[in-house]
Amino acid sequence: MKERITVSIERRLLKKVDLSIEKYLFANRSHGFEYLVSKEKIKSKSGR
Repeated sequence: MKERITVSIERRLLKKVDLSIEKYLFANRSHGFEYLVSKEKIKSKSGR
């Protein structure tokens, strides 16, 4: 089950996120954020 949240982010950083979303062809920002957060979580677990 997914939870709806609200975040504040600097406009400059949001533009970078949007470019990453376009590059990976995510459906929307939510999908892109979820992917990026899970990717960082995996990196943290592996000690990188």
